[in-house]
Amino acid sequence: MANEDAAGGAANGNGNPSQPSLNVLAQYVKDLSFESPGAPNSLRGRDKAPGIAINVNVNANPLSDKQFDVNLTLNAKASFDQEVLFNVELVYGGVFAIGGFPQEHMLPILFIECPRLLFPFARQIIADATRNGGFPPLMLDPIDFAQMFQQKIAEDQAASKVQVS
Repeated sequence: MANEDAAGGAANGNGNPSQPSLNVLAQYVKDLSFESPGAPNSLRGRDKAPGIAINVNVNANPLSDKQFDVNLTLNAKASFDQEVLFNVELVYGGVFAIGGFPQEHMLPILFIECPRLLFPFARQIIADATRNGGFPPLMLDPIDFAQMFQQKIAEDQAASKVQVS
């Protein structure tokens, strides 16, 4: 177990507080909503699988110089023809202590590594909510947060070019 120095950084064997560290201080459900507007009719068996639309978003906010609140938002909507079978939304958060990393690494840590740590827990909550709603558990596939981050950066760059022109 690492020792904490007075500045809040993890001290290595030489007492050097600049050792990079990423610690999960807390995890929490900020918002959870499950709707099955057509129940109990929506629970009947069907000969083909429903369409499922999934949206993922990540937000990060500083709480202090070294602590950050990262929220992973997952929305899943299952529908069959025009009927909504269920709609589930989860905002799952984590408070992270991050120190010792170069500034240029902070955004990738906040938007790739932190949600990667939160995802398995959020995935289980979504699976439990859909199962408790009378449906088979929705087991979300792993998410490539690095690709999401690169896509967001590319979109932001394209938007800034449009505004400048």
